[in-house]
Amino acid sequence: MRTMNLGRTKAQVPVIAVGCMRLNGLEEREAERFINGAMELGLNFFDHADIYGKGACEELFAKAVHMDSRKREKMILQSKCGIRPGVAFDFSKKYILESVDGILKRLDTEYLDVLVLHRPDALMEPEEVAEVFDSLEQSGKVRHFGVSNQKPMQIQLLQKYVKQPVAVDQLQFGICHAGMITQGIHVNMEDDAAADRDGSVLDFCRLNDITIQAWSPFQYGYFDGVFFGSEKYPKLNKVIDETAENYGVSATTIAAAWILRHPAGIQIVSGTMNAGRLEEIAQAADIRLTREEWYRIYMAAGNILP
Repeated sequence: MRTMNLGRTKAQVPVIAVGCMRLNGLEEREAERFINGAMELGLNFFDHADIYGKGACEELFAKAVHMDSRKREKMILQSKCGIRPGVAFDFSKKYILESVDGILKRLDTEYLDVLVLHRPDALMEPEEVAEVFDSLEQSGKVRHFGVSNQKPMQIQLLQKYVKQPVAVDQLQFGICHAGMITQGIHVNMEDDAAADRDGSVLDFCRLNDITIQAWSPFQYGYFDGVFFGSEKYPKLNKVIDETAENYGVSATTIAAAWILRHPAGIQIVSGTMNAGRLEEIAQAADIRLTREEWYRIYMAAGNILP
């Protein structure tokens, strides 16, 4: 499995992370087989969050892998906190520290490789977050830190106070959710596609060596559904299928390869619990689409060039 640097850290991670949001939909033996299968593919980066299954996904993960120090050393574990049920978002020192302790207990581990702040908290006090990060790093509970769904100015504000580099920004991204690319193509135009809704976050992350982690890579809209086989995207599916046939792979592989082709070095966060589908996503690491193929797929999704 092809690897990459995680942001400005020295951590080498696979270009595909295994998202565990739906893990609690599996029985323990099924989860064990799925995780072992992912490891055999070289996919040893697992993405969690304390709200996934209200913590049940993390608990099941630890049980399924029969966690011990030997197995833990072979894995890269990332989890997220900050979405507080019944409140909204909470980046306070007390809440983050309590959340991390809960995550570590559920995952049956002494440390997280990466802790991600889950979506922006409008009441965030960056000085307080800096204290938390220092405490977690010094105690050995967290090695690296990141954010999700944040735009450049929010990251810059945080980075003003936090001494640890922000390693990742989790953002929804894929063929049918490619606004961060489209607005860059339509610079100086007066059409709707020129609207910059994210503060040029793609360029910002590239300039600052922050790894973009693409979540829901095969969805269109906001959890409206996957574009594979969708009647809303007949042309896109036709082009993807033709490209897949040329490479002798599945449509899923091509859709993942489209993301990996971008020079930003984007890491895909897969969400499937299907071992076969995960293997198809993993195959994308060995495919480099041509420029012509990449743009053909991009335009087939309804994107236009100025």
